[in-house]
Amino acid sequence: MYNIPHFKANNDQEVLDFMQANPFVTICGVDANGFPVATHIPILIKIENEIITISGHMMRKQDHTAAFELNKNVLVIFSAPSAFVSANWYTTKNMGSTWNYQTVHARGILDIKDEAHLRNLLTELTLHFEKDAESPTQVKNLSEEYMQQNIKAIYSFDIVVTDLQHVFKLSQNRDEISHANIKAELNKGDAACKHMAAAMGRKE
Repeated sequence: MYNIPHFKANNDQEVLDFMQANPFVTICGVDANGFPVATHIPILIKIENEIITISGHMMRKQDHTAAFELNKNVLVIFSAPSAFVSANWYTTKNMGSTWNYQTVHARGILDIKDEAHLRNLLTELTLHFEKDAESPTQVKNLSEEYMQQNIKAIYSFDIVVTDLQHVFKLSQNRDEISHANIKAELNKGDAACKHMAAAMGRKE
């Protein structure tokens, strides 16, 4: 990814907050033939003693899971809505348009876990996203027969993050008037544009 000083968060916590706010990730790896593979799943993040662990589960016997079993080096991509930025909104003319976006790349080793870990993860994952602790969809309220059928088809994993990179490209390199114009124009757009305008506002 681009590594440009303009387009960085103010601090590490801002990056972690972005990751927590965007838990539907893309996990990338390489198969036995050197071809890229990827999958898209919800995850949980835990931070203990400054160690970041990403946890999730995947269906067995898929191309990507087979690849991850052979080569456990993975890249986890966190992303959010992005938006086109027209150079017509700049005070300086004769410049090209661009795109504003935020993304985080986390590298690590995917460690496949046992059934106890899987059950605990499913419990935590469901509770985190369902919110209602007494919902009939909570793991504690599902039949053991249903659980056994599904547990056989998936495995859980932990990824301890070994490298964390990010780009928060929010027009930080534009002058104050241009920045205000961009934010105002984005606020006239669709949900993704408004999301980006709000992100720009948080950087002010």
